[in-house]
Amino acid sequence: MFPSKTYAARREALRNKIGSGLILIPGNEASPNNYPNNAYYFRQDSTFRYYFGLNTPSLAGLIDADSGEEALYGDDLTIEDIIWTGPQPTLREEAAKAGVAETHPLAGLAERIARAIALGRRVHYLPPYRGETKLRLSALLGIAPAMLHDYKSVELMMAVAEMREKKSAEEVEALERAFRIGYEMHTTAMRMCRPGVVEREIAGAIEGVAKSRGQGVSFPSIVSQHGETLHNLNADGVLEEGRLLLCDAGGESLEGYCSDHTRTYPVSGRFTQKQKDVYNIVLAAHDRVAEIVKPHMMYTEIHNAACTVLAEGLIGLGLLRGTASDAVASGAMTMLMPHGLGHGMGMDVHDCEAMGERSFDFSPIADRAAQSGTCIYRAAWRIEPGTVMTDEPGLYFIPALIDKCRAEGKYKGIVDYEALDAYRDFGGIRIEDDLLVTESGCRMLGDRKIPVTVGELEAVVGR
Repeated sequence: MFPSKTYAARREALRNKIGSGLILIPGNEASPNNYPNNAYYFRQDSTFRYYFGLNTPSLAGLIDADSGEEALYGDDLTIEDIIWTGPQPTLREEAAKAGVAETHPLAGLAERIARAIALGRRVHYLPPYRGETKLRLSALLGIAPAMLHDYKSVELMMAVAEMREKKSAEEVEALERAFRIGYEMHTTAMRMCRPGVVEREIAGAIEGVAKSRGQGVSFPSIVSQHGETLHNLNADGVLEEGRLLLCDAGGESLEGYCSDHTRTYPVSGRFTQKQKDVYNIVLAAHDRVAEIVKPHMMYTEIHNAACTVLAEGLIGLGLLRGTASDAVASGAMTMLMPHGLGHGMGMDVHDCEAMGERSFDFSPIADRAAQSGTCIYRAAWRIEPGTVMTDEPGLYFIPALIDKCRAEGKYKGIVDYEALDAYRDFGGIRIEDDLLVTESGCRMLGDRKIPVTVGELEAVVGR
């Protein structure tokens, strides 16, 4: 945890942004694996942890925006609990760590919320994404689970997203610690990569690194020779000579901050010329983004810059015709990179996207934000100092997608489908690093570089 004053200052800032009403921030429950007393590793709700710091299940925070009162609701362990867990801090002791003086049993939360509703006061809450939280909110607010999104607080969504977007010096230090975990994960994967190794052996090893260095992985590791499948969690393949291995993985620091990096490299330890040509196109796009990102840019400007570099490279290989601008404008690049350039980073990979829009100038899209708590519209995202975002261009040769576009007659005169036939078994390449936007530009997180050039990778892979 950070010092208690950090969380107190965050809650005060949030209270001032909201102005009136109650702000209800539930934490996560423990999730049973296969019976109640055998749970998955606990992962706290990131917004609760951002404002209260505690990584303990079954808590809820309540902030009165009018009076300034703050309270933490939860229950102390019974003797039956202690038999299984050993002695644990009391709720009051936990609350003190977060700078909260007032504590109450969890059962008292229902009465407090009911009293506020009876007085006509607004109860602000974020759109829930977990089933347990939906049921808890439904019971507290008297709203059917399916209707919770209709009454969510767009004001709270905007305020929380704006605050979490701008990383403090403390947060950047935690992200740097997460980077070091990610560095060890990726260099371990590179050294293990050789023909005959099963993908899951590498996935298991790097997830062990994440657990031994921090809280674990920041998301399920992607370790696959089928890099054309964007989030391929099937790790049953046996590494084969001549193929590429894509490793997309990251770790989570003890404070709950994430890293997210991707590297793609040859199983044999040496790129073929064909692989090298495509790889260097992706690397050029990756490097171009790191050169141009600066405060106040729109996400779409950065995305399109990366796509333009990719298109220029593909024209050079004879896979596209015409100009790069024509390829980008036509949408042809969506066939070869069917994802956005990157996403926010922080306490979550895809930071804040659990609550909806990634833009903090909501005026053009307030109606859409009000209608849905899950819509993602990065086109409205303006990059500001303190933003951490991923830089992850890629090129993917997806036979089913190529065949679909070809059959529909898309991108005629731009895509050379016959030339693409020679890449049907190529797979995919993605390169990803985490960028911190500064007052004057940006920098990559980390005190060292995860091997990324052709020469750097060939010097490490399989060694």
